[in-house]
Amino acid sequence: MAYKNQRQFVELLEKSGELRRISYPVSPELEITEIATRVMHSGGPALLFENVKGSGMPVSINLMGSRRRMALALGVEDVEEIARRIESLLSAKIPESLLGKLALLPRLRDLIRYPPRIVNSGPVQEIIEEGDEVDLGRIPVLTCWPADGGPYFTLPQVITRSPETEIRNVGMYRMQVFDRRTTGMHWHIHKHGAQHFEQARKRDERLEVAVAFGGDPALTYAATAPLPETIEEYLFAGFLRQEPVELIKARTVSLEVPADADLVLEGYIDPDEPLRSEGPFGDHTGYYSLEDDYPVFHVSAVTRRKDAIYPATVVGPPPMEDYWMGQATERIFRPLLRLVVPELVDYHMPPEGVFHNLVFVSIRKRYPGQAFKVMHSLWGQGLMMLAKILVVVDEDVDVQNPAEAWWVALNNIDPQRDTIFTPGPADTLDHASSLQHYGTKMGIDGTRKLPSEGFTRPWPDKIKMTEEVRRKVDSFWKELDIDG
Repeated sequence: MAYKNQRQFVELLEKSGELRRISYPVSPELEITEIATRVMHSGGPALLFENVKGSGMPVSINLMGSRRRMALALGVEDVEEIARRIESLLSAKIPESLLGKLALLPRLRDLIRYPPRIVNSGPVQEIIEEGDEVDLGRIPVLTCWPADGGPYFTLPQVITRSPETEIRNVGMYRMQVFDRRTTGMHWHIHKHGAQHFEQARKRDERLEVAVAFGGDPALTYAATAPLPETIEEYLFAGFLRQEPVELIKARTVSLEVPADADLVLEGYIDPDEPLRSEGPFGDHTGYYSLEDDYPVFHVSAVTRRKDAIYPATVVGPPPMEDYWMGQATERIFRPLLRLVVPELVDYHMPPEGVFHNLVFVSIRKRYPGQAFKVMHSLWGQGLMMLAKILVVVDEDVDVQNPAEAWWVALNNIDPQRDTIFTPGPADTLDHASSLQHYGTKMGIDGTRKLPSEGFTRPWPDKIKMTEEVRRKVDSFWKELDIDG
């Protein structure tokens, strides 16, 4: 299912009992964060703040803050459905007969059948402000935490185009509001937006930028997806929603923006301009990321719908809304990881690991050293290169249950024999790494050890009750009245 706009998704959540409207007047400075954080930590609903002090624009938050709402945002009952669609495409065997090959075409075409479509007009340009009319202060941008450097855009779709390849990228990078017409652009060194900026700097060119907010939630999610540079996010969004994303030409830059977005900022970044100090910011690690220098985004135009809803999120001590977005990524991209790590059964990034600090992996182990091979393979895959600790266990371990994964791994390891350390790239937000962007990773082999790995002692079996006894106790469990 594709949503025409954010308001349509909000209405669906409300009908499903997943959203609460807040009419009480609240401030975008800290108050919305405190309310939203309490709701997120308790597994509560999506929120629509209809009376935000200092702005006539409502604020939506926590729209994707549960497994169910994340699935609804992508138009499915469960995000595993999308993983199965991808798996079906990847597992397609080329048939020998002509009829078989023709029957295969619709399945393969599904991957690229919904490219973005250019349209002549769209609701996102119902209201247009250019030049001196621009005032970011009219937007209810949240100041999230007490020590934050200022208000931040937290859920943007940042659109750039490579000066070298013309490939469009859509990423999500926080943006601190400096004044009525400028913001910071906090893109990390590993991100494609930062790569486009560096290309523009080498060519001594300004980099045009557009920033969209809202629209179909699949667009927001796609901006967070760890896609290869050659796969455009709005093409991926079309695959998710099974309808093309409609784009409209921006007013002041030569970029296209979602026609049904709620709000768009247009402008540029000048590589010749000195970087500006940005931060601190209460980040998804649960700690403040400290001040650092980043490019300045100059806003040349703001366009929006007449009924625009400003979408925001809050990050901080987990679990927050971003955990559920990350879990969707974990599920959806598992089939792609299996292409390069075929023995992979499952993997899980628990909320306490804030995505990059801890990853549990289960594998079908066949030969000595295979756990270490898997570790190195995963560290070589895109943003998985930032994973600080990888714990590898056997296929019968439920890695979705961290307590079980730790129990098995800690029982199965000899620390000296089964632990490796290796240097490599570190997440920009890793405040403990020895250097910024560079640190150490740890791999833990929690699999059953083989004789071919030099383990000659007997390996014990797990304790497990017989099925016969379990069924018998099940039959008279109610008679025991233990549950009251």
